[in-house]
Amino acid sequence: MNFDIDQIRFDERGLVPAIVQDARTREVLTLAYMDAESLSKTRETHETWFWSRSRSQLWHKGETSGHTQRVTEVLHDCDGDALVVLVEPAGPACHTGARSCFYRDIEGTEIDRSLLEPPTDLGCVLDNLYDLIESRQREKPEGSYTTYLFKQGLDKILKKVGEEASETIIAAKNDDQRALVSEISDLLYHLVVLLVDRGVTLGQVSEELNRRKAKASGK
Repeated sequence: MNFDIDQIRFDERGLVPAIVQDARTREVLTLAYMDAESLSKTRETHETWFWSRSRSQLWHKGETSGHTQRVTEVLHDCDGDALVVLVEPAGPACHTGARSCFYRDIEGTEIDRSLLEPPTDLGCVLDNLYDLIESRQREKPEGSYTTYLFKQGLDKILKKVGEEASETIIAAKNDDQRALVSEISDLLYHLVVLLVDRGVTLGQVSEELNRRKAKASGK
C-alpha cells in the first residue's frame, strides 16, 4: 500500500471503484466504492472501509456481522482510477451469506451453489475454518470446545497439537485410511487453533511455502 493517495483519480463524486479479491485465491469477492477518507482508513487499519452510495456514509466491512476483511495490499491501475484490494476475508463478502457477491448470471439465475454451500477445496475449507476459529476467539461462546481451548491457554493448545500428531502417526502405521483421515483432520483443526492463538495467518504460511517452492526450483 505504498502509494501516494494523490495518485488516485476520484470521479466527480469523489469516489473510486474498488475490486475486492481474496488474497490467496484471487477470487473476486465484491465491487465497492471508496472516497479519500475510506481509502485512508483502509490503509491505516488494514481492514476494508468503503463509501456507501445508498446511505451516503462511510462503512466498515464487518462492523456488525464480524465478517471483516484484513487487507494485505491495495493496488491501483495505470490510470489511477480503479483499485484492487487484496484481502483475507473473515467470512462471507455478500450480505446474502455467499462468499462472493458474484453468483448470478445476467438473467438473475444463481449459477454456482458452491459459493453458498460448504466448499470441498482444502484451501477454502481451511480459510473458512480459520475464520470460524477466529470468531470463537473473539466472541468466546459458551459450550464451544474452541472457546475452552482458548480459555485454557497456549499450553493446552500445544498439548492437544502434540496428542493429535501422535495419534496421526499411530493411524498412519495401521491399515485404516478412514482413521488416518480422521486423525489428520483433528490435527489440522488444532494447528489452525494454534495459528489463531499466535496471530499467524494462513496467508503467511502460504507465503513461506511459496518461498520454499521458489528456492527449491532454483529461482
